[in-house]
Amino acid sequence: MTELALAGRVVELVREWAGPHAEAEVGVHHSALALTRFANSAIHQNVDSTVTTVSLRLHLDGRTAGGSTTVVDADGLRSLVDRTVAAARLSPPDTGWAGLLAPTPLSHPDTGFDEATAQATPEDRALRVREFVRAADGLETAGFCRTHRASAAFANSAGQAVAGRAVEAAMDGIARADGADGVARLAASRLADLDGAALGRRAAGKALAGRHPVELPPGQYEVVLEPTAVADLLANLASFAFNGRDSAQGRSFVELGAAQFDPAVTIVDDPVGTFPGAAATLPFDDEGTPRAPLTLVRDGVSTAVTHDRTSAAAAGATSTGHASPSSRSTGPTATHLRLLPGPAPTGPAGAPDGPAVPSARPLVAAMARGLLVTDLWYTRVLDQKSLAITGLTRNGVWLVEDGEVVAAVSNMRFTQSYRQALAAGTVRGIGAEAVPLPDRWAGHQYAAPALHLAGWNLTGNASG
Repeated sequence: MTELALAGRVVELVREWAGPHAEAEVGVHHSALALTRFANSAIHQNVDSTVTTVSLRLHLDGRTAGGSTTVVDADGLRSLVDRTVAAARLSPPDTGWAGLLAPTPLSHPDTGFDEATAQATPEDRALRVREFVRAADGLETAGFCRTHRASAAFANSAGQAVAGRAVEAAMDGIARADGADGVARLAASRLADLDGAALGRRAAGKALAGRHPVELPPGQYEVVLEPTAVADLLANLASFAFNGRDSAQGRSFVELGAAQFDPAVTIVDDPVGTFPGAAATLPFDDEGTPRAPLTLVRDGVSTAVTHDRTSAAAAGATSTGHASPSSRSTGPTATHLRLLPGPAPTGPAGAPDGPAVPSARPLVAAMARGLLVTDLWYTRVLDQKSLAITGLTRNGVWLVEDGEVVAAVSNMRFTQSYRQALAAGTVRGIGAEAVPLPDRWAGHQYAAPALHLAGWNLTGNASG
């Protein structure tokens, strides 16, 4: 049975079990995640997990319940329906139920699916790992290379029926030299686009340049954040700022139509991969709503937040295709944010042999005195309304004076409002290339350029 046929069969079983008035949503997700891990410069684990999950959400007599199963034979499907019907009858009334989506065609049915990546072997991933390790030229290395393919279908009792598939590749690795770590990571729609050697050279170069760091006093520093650090800004904005439920409940700072960011800032959620190199996700969400690009910030003005059907109904809006298994409880979250890059540089190109990635070098060259920051880590929200975040720098920090890197710096703790960091007048430059970067969850990614900011609050050294 295809995924779509399987979803349709569960809808039929709901009608048989619960009658024609029951409202049912059925998702069938087939996921194949393959992960090749390496440490101490050698592959130590290859994981290949393939699972098909059938999920049912049922609204019956004003009450809602959900269930799922990985047992997809006839008995497993009947058990799923039986359990979910019983749970719905015992559930409290659901006053927030937004109803079912009517039949709606997909906006972007073709996601650019790459068969070679979908069928990638452990040897294909091991080749990238070998290239990474060799390019590090004797430094200790660790990381992973992964491929992920997904196919899915959705059907509901109102007649919506859609199917799609998606594929992604990613690599993330570090090199270590005398206790200093350098990182390189990249996501792609094709495994063939992951250059293990280039990533290994980058990680090794950063590690070597990060040896013998000095400690700097706490304070506010001008910074250039590399794409790997900017991805953390995007992830926290997605979860805590552009979340439609939190916005409607007053927990987010976003005010639609207000100029809340620097005019240089435009942020788009791009789940269908409309720019080169980006991997698309499935063309519909967990409620069957078609996905499409959504501009959240245009030229500094907040223009949209993300919605599922529940948050959209509460806000008097329309679903933006951001339903997930947890969105009714945690709010709908964007998973493919892209900060649009800036114009091609016209000034100094920056030192070609320094630790900065190529797209960050012109920004470094324009900095009088500040820090080049590779990565942000262990970030936690202190205040959601201002999006005040605390965390640590990681995998390389350098002091810049008169546009040149002069010293490696030990890791530091920061406490910074991401909202204030991106406010009008604070963005001094945006890199000309948005780099696709993997999230820890397969199927999520961020496209981030380097970012030159006027100020970043460093509150202490990581050592104490």
